[in-house]
Amino acid sequence: MEQLPTPPGERPAAAAEPSASPEPVYRATATATISELGIVTEWSEDAALLLGYAPSEVVGLPAAHLLADAFDEVARPTPPGPERWSGTVALRHRDGRRLEQALLAHRRTSSDGPTRWFVVSAVAGEAARAPRNGPLSEWAFAQSPFPLAIFDEDLRLVRANTGMERALSLTEAEMRGLRLSDIVPDPVSEATGRTMRLVLETGEPQYVDAFVHPAGTEPEHGWVTSLAPLRDPDGRVRAVSMAAQHAAGSEEDQRQPLAPDDAASAVARIGTTQDSARTAQELLEVAVPRLADFAFVDLLDPLPRGNGPSAPAPATPVTVRRTAARSVLRGQPESRVSVGERTTHPPFSPPADCLAAGRGAVYGTADPGVARGAVHDPGAAWIADYGAHSMMVVPLRAQGTTLGVALFGRHQRSEPFRPKDLWLAEELTNKAASSIRNAPRHPREHTSTMMLQRSMLPRSLPAHSALETASRYLPAGGEAGLGGDWFDVIPLSGARVALVVGDVVGHGIRASATMGRLRTAVRTLADVDLPPDELLTHLDDLVIHLSADEADRDGEETAGGIGTTCLYVVYDPITRHCTAARAGHPPPVVISPEGSAYLLDVPAGPPLGLGGLPFETVEVELPEWSILALYTDGLLQARDHDIDEALDSMFTALVRPAATLDAVCDRVLTTLLTHPPDDDVALLVARTRALHADKVVVWDVPPDPSVVGQARRDATDQLTAWGLDDAAFVTELVVSELVTNAIRYGEPPIQLRLIHEDTSLICEVSDASGTAPHMRRARIFDEGGRGLLLVAQLAQRWGTRHTAFGKTIWAEQSLIG
Repeated sequence: MEQLPTPPGERPAAAAEPSASPEPVYRATATATISELGIVTEWSEDAALLLGYAPSEVVGLPAAHLLADAFDEVARPTPPGPERWSGTVALRHRDGRRLEQALLAHRRTSSDGPTRWFVVSAVAGEAARAPRNGPLSEWAFAQSPFPLAIFDEDLRLVRANTGMERALSLTEAEMRGLRLSDIVPDPVSEATGRTMRLVLETGEPQYVDAFVHPAGTEPEHGWVTSLAPLRDPDGRVRAVSMAAQHAAGSEEDQRQPLAPDDAASAVARIGTTQDSARTAQELLEVAVPRLADFAFVDLLDPLPRGNGPSAPAPATPVTVRRTAARSVLRGQPESRVSVGERTTHPPFSPPADCLAAGRGAVYGTADPGVARGAVHDPGAAWIADYGAHSMMVVPLRAQGTTLGVALFGRHQRSEPFRPKDLWLAEELTNKAASSIRNAPRHPREHTSTMMLQRSMLPRSLPAHSALETASRYLPAGGEAGLGGDWFDVIPLSGARVALVVGDVVGHGIRASATMGRLRTAVRTLADVDLPPDELLTHLDDLVIHLSADEADRDGEETAGGIGTTCLYVVYDPITRHCTAARAGHPPPVVISPEGSAYLLDVPAGPPLGLGGLPFETVEVELPEWSILALYTDGLLQARDHDIDEALDSMFTALVRPAATLDAVCDRVLTTLLTHPPDDDVALLVARTRALHADKVVVWDVPPDPSVVGQARRDATDQLTAWGLDDAAFVTELVVSELVTNAIRYGEPPIQLRLIHEDTSLICEVSDASGTAPHMRRARIFDEGGRGLLLVAQLAQRWGTRHTAFGKTIWAEQSLIG
């Protein structure tokens, strides 16, 4: 049998036992597959990282050659039997070191017959170590129910309590550092892992209607897994807690009839999550089988928002969505409508009458109203098919708004519903309605809104020689849902940069979609170099059109984006001038290099969408290394202090020295946000830089065609002085074309300017004419008309910038590559 490569040198002594107090931070999972005969058939890159052997050196060899001790001494299976083995094994590293490594092995039998062992082991980082009894443990046990486990940002287990160890038949030490899919290779664990990733990304609690179970055992029914984010004091999600609990109490509890004395404990089990569908299901888990044999919850579709109608009109069909159903019979056969499916309750049916009246009622199935509704409602056929004899219909109402209806039926037990049962059902539905009304909209909508928002916000801010920037965005933590705050950093011509922060009125998908439209419009308008006041005027027109479009689509007047605010700032590193205009938005904060803080006096301007009112700009000169802070009003609307106090706190946080702008952002948020924000918060911080005279050169050009050659020579000489001889050929062509066009078609005075940034070279030619050139395709025998086409092909980008005194044609070359 082939042997593993001989380790170089002598084997070193065994490493000393690590300290018991620190725990390693796990960064990878080594995996291998071993055949029933003990031959290594698969070897991962992380396994190579752990032991130093490449896959080609291990695959096909006996696994026993990796062990530092005899195989029969360490590989003796332990409970729970042949399907799984776990323990600590002495392994031999390629360099001869002895490694005491915890292994977890799962026995896997494929459909074609061969049996293999899937072996996993957590690989610790070399330098990072975390204290076992640190803040993470305190947060976990303070915020999570039993049984529980804690997974870090890489979704690796770091803590598990006794209940979780008992449920999975593994100790915490055997699971530590592994992902859930490694601990229990099972579809449920894979689905739970995906949901945990969603918790990390959104910061929102989630749940799974199942619980992982050890391999070789049957899954336990009636369990729900709650997944909650664990945050550090700064509000950052640092871990996920996984807690499992029975969905509807013990089996003994479920066999006992639900009495009025049980109302308090039953109500407490409803509304444990922010998910409307889950809340409806919890209502039915309490009611079936202890109160009813069959029940369903239908929510109005669409669900009322804000101050909508208090109830559907009488004698009208009602469109609903079946949100939850539960029965003592397997599969809820009584429900002819699938959960999630839309249906309509006909006029004068018990559910429609209940919704119109806004109060509950008890029916015998022989009542005329029940019979009349069954004629027009195929979904009511369950009454006759299953011999139902008694029924309760109760509206879900909260804060004066009707949200839906719950129906409870009996066909197994002989007792009809009594008034005390109706009172109990109303107590349960009131709690469910309150939770649904106060929770954010359906988690899928909430998650979709957040993903839409994140896709539209910049993933990273562009590096630029004019400004150093950093940003933060925090979604609202209250009941309103995600809003439409946004920010952007837009490179402009002439080495300038635009900073923009905006706030779309409202919350939800519509606000996020409107934000995306406005952000795109700002980028488009900025690309044609509109001044800030003109840009806001065009943006104002766009909001008016969007509002009109929404009104046409919805068939009624709607505010659309009216009330949206925006702040637009342009900084020029050559002149160090900052030009700003705002539309109803808070003014920016300026921190001077000496440490003084003040609000930039930008004329307020009306919010966008009002129309007919002007916007004004202010232009100031900022010293190099000044700090600009742009933000949305959610940052100042904290619960525990007024705006003046918030401004003072923000000034203090911005003035304090910090190593990076990221540290400045974190300090501002930590200082101002002592609670999860009630509104979205966008923060954009920039430190100004300057392009000094050695990076910019300007020549006055006489309006004479004979000077074009001299302009080319001047530009070439300057490139030599800058050490940019490689760019001379393209620059000569660009200068020749732009200067020639200015002399032929422009008006004096004419200027040529070269700007040398870190990674680009910009050539600008200005004249006093307001007429902009346009690129055209010359015909075969034309003597001219190819110049701008040539410039467009040679330059990375080019364009026209209009000024108060004429125009500037510019072309930018990349100096990289």
